[in-house]
Amino acid sequence: MKYLPVFLLLTACTQAPKKDRLIMTKPFGNFESQAVTEYTLINQQGMELSVINYGGAVTRLLVPDKNGEQGDVVAGFDSLAGYLQKGNPYFGALIGRYGNRIDKAGFTLDDHPYQLDANDHGNSLHGGNKGYDKVYWQITKLPGDSSLKLTYKSKDGEGGYPGNLDIEVMYTLGSDNSWRIDYKATTDKPTPVNLTQHAYFNLSAGSEPTILNHNLQIDAEKYTPVDSLLIPIGRVDGVTAALDFRNAKPVGRDIAQVAGGYDHNWVLNKHDASLRKVAILSHAASGRGMEVWTTEPGLQFYSGNFLDGTLSHTKNGKPYIQHAALCLEAQHFPDSPNQPSFPGTILRPGQVYTQTTIYKFINIQ
Repeated sequence: MKYLPVFLLLTACTQAPKKDRLIMTKPFGNFESQAVTEYTLINQQGMELSVINYGGAVTRLLVPDKNGEQGDVVAGFDSLAGYLQKGNPYFGALIGRYGNRIDKAGFTLDDHPYQLDANDHGNSLHGGNKGYDKVYWQITKLPGDSSLKLTYKSKDGEGGYPGNLDIEVMYTLGSDNSWRIDYKATTDKPTPVNLTQHAYFNLSAGSEPTILNHNLQIDAEKYTPVDSLLIPIGRVDGVTAALDFRNAKPVGRDIAQVAGGYDHNWVLNKHDASLRKVAILSHAASGRGMEVWTTEPGLQFYSGNFLDGTLSHTKNGKPYIQHAALCLEAQHFPDSPNQPSFPGTILRPGQVYTQTTIYKFINIQ
């Protein structure tokens, strides 16, 4: 089905014209009796960002390589059926109310115990059985041609969390080939909040089946050690040799030394809630690089350990095998509601939760 243009900004130029920026829409199925639409932002360089109402999921991200050829650098599916399938590993989705894991699916807040959905070996992961990756987001096209506003009202008791949480997320495609994500939330009861985006990146755009040859640098000299179920044990330790990405190195170089692969929270240096560059991912063969900028104190690097080639409705029918793509999720630390020494994640009435993360694509050649 062809895209239908709904907004087009025409530019007058005496020189060779660039591709005009626009927002396009396409039907993408139905979920809970509501039509799902895929919205596509396109900048003047031809970079494209596509997102659907279901889960706020980014379905495509077309980025130029060193020769100017566009390639899709995120894992995803060719239809809504893929996103609805059991076992979808949060491809491209917005995550909440609490991204990452909470020990034993519970916490105590203001002397009141709360029990959450236990959906990960007795713990709670990414908001529980029906986190924000599995709900319908309202999407609004904003004046102009570069941003979409996504909103969702998370009701009191949803997933076990207290308080009605009103959430607004802005996706903006910049003229500098950046994908900016701005989060805002308010509540009517005290509640933990930790929102993030779960895009899976492979900068080769599928020309290589894994990300093991990608180079990664993370500005962090510490991390939060975890137990066998990936729950923090309450310490902040210096990175081990295998977890040391202060200087860029191939993802696959030391991965065999890490039980199960990378799925850890790095404690970012110089955190003061300002927006700063915290990581760089690059792929030499394609010439694509990606900077990560964030206001958050932590970065969860996940190397696609649980991908096993069994997902259906994949793009072009290609299997997503182990390490086919990786995630760099800017967020607060896992299990913070149960870890008083970690940066706090409790949002109270009258306060506003904010977070900004930017994935900026660059040419490394």
